[in-house]
Amino acid sequence: MTNPLSEGQQSKVAEPCSLVIFGATGDLTARKIVPALYNLLKDGQLPSLFTCIGFARRPKTNEEFRAEMKDAVSKYSRTKPIEDSIWNHFQDHLFYHQSEFHEDEGYEKLKTTLAQFDTKYGTKGNRIFYLATQPNSFTVITEKLHKAGLIYEENKDQENARWSRIIIEKPFGHDLASAHALQDELLKYCTEKQIYRIDHYLGKETVQNLLAFRFSNSIFESLWNNRHIDHVQITVAEDIGIGTRGKFYENAGQLRDMIQNHTMQILSLVAMEPPTSLEADAIRDQKVKALEAIKPLKLENVVRGQYGKGLVDGKEALGYRQETDVNPESNIETYLALKIDIENVRWSGVPFYIRAGKRLPKKTTEIAVIFKDPPVNLFQNGTRKTPPNVLVIRIQPDEGSSLKINCKVPGPSNILQPVKMDFRYGSYFGTAPPEAYERLIWDCIVGDSTLFAREDEVFNSWKLLTPLLDNWAKNPPQDFPNYPAGSWGPKAADQLIEADGRKWRLI
Repeated sequence: MTNPLSEGQQSKVAEPCSLVIFGATGDLTARKIVPALYNLLKDGQLPSLFTCIGFARRPKTNEEFRAEMKDAVSKYSRTKPIEDSIWNHFQDHLFYHQSEFHEDEGYEKLKTTLAQFDTKYGTKGNRIFYLATQPNSFTVITEKLHKAGLIYEENKDQENARWSRIIIEKPFGHDLASAHALQDELLKYCTEKQIYRIDHYLGKETVQNLLAFRFSNSIFESLWNNRHIDHVQITVAEDIGIGTRGKFYENAGQLRDMIQNHTMQILSLVAMEPPTSLEADAIRDQKVKALEAIKPLKLENVVRGQYGKGLVDGKEALGYRQETDVNPESNIETYLALKIDIENVRWSGVPFYIRAGKRLPKKTTEIAVIFKDPPVNLFQNGTRKTPPNVLVIRIQPDEGSSLKINCKVPGPSNILQPVKMDFRYGSYFGTAPPEAYERLIWDCIVGDSTLFAREDEVFNSWKLLTPLLDNWAKNPPQDFPNYPAGSWGPKAADQLIEADGRKWRLI
């Protein structure tokens, strides 16, 4: 019998390949990349002809690297416990390659090793180079790979078909000029189609589902405009501080760390027009148009903050300036609230309010679409307003969505009460969604760039936000820290939305 669930599925083939992870001794490899590969193998999605090579500076044997990665998978994999039979198969295809990033000899040896793997494991010359390194290593690694003949354009000749691709972690530049400079350097050695800029938020199941949610449900898409929507709130809240990332965060801040990439990607998916197809460029074309339609930011519509000492879960928490590797007089923002206006037919007059910060009361990422009141509200009682309908898409945790509507309370009176229709991925499908890195690595293997940021997406995001950075460099804040750890941010953020007669949603 035909499996009814297979109807309409896209036929993507994961071709044989080798994946080289630069920065293989780093935290990202242990926490995300290798556990993702293990789960892809466990779910039967990893190519049967596959090898993974960790490339890093520290001396290490294959056995030592495999043992460290087994510990990492045991600790961080979404599926536990680790199954020895699956791990043993995986580790037989897992290797370590020691070299400095700037040494030509290391890349020549890597080339020889990969050629041997093509023969032994049938990987057919297909390569993925995952740059899980500091951004200042991106260009030197790409240059050395090109010099060694390891980067080449896709060859579609059936007898000698092969391809090479590069995955680059965020941040892509630290402002508009540096993003353009980095792109210019990379294009000396590879094409734009070979570059996969990874943003793990785009791999989250609820973010992926935004397209299906909007464009396969006429009940929502027909309401997705300024005739029915009052405003949109996007919240990216973290309850943790910066931990051991002080050196990184002192050169990043909330704008570079969360707003420019994750949050702007979410906004573009919410605001985009329907694409002509589900092809990668068709979707990304519409995302770019949405970003291009954003009006330049006004300084009065931006609130930045930095957390001070406070209470989190009843325990005292340090202020940002007391964290490890942080300047005691630092003016780096750990919170940002924005009011964004999109000037097009669909969204004119509908503000998008964004808030993102660290040391907030809870960890959550959500999109809240607040609908307009009915033209005539028959149930309004005096000054008591009927609560608006609210659609909430929860990206993390508790992935799912809910719709708040008004319902009459049983009895003789016409009293209304909000009720919520709730959908959760875990409870409905019986399993937690795959980790974002699993989906994104698999997409790169099959050559699907839909969930990766294209160059013009990155440039338009930086074009919008770089003027803020330039202004902040000239005008440091005078009130930092301006919100206690464990609160929902500075009071000015509340005033920003309240000035328009609205309030932040209670989470």
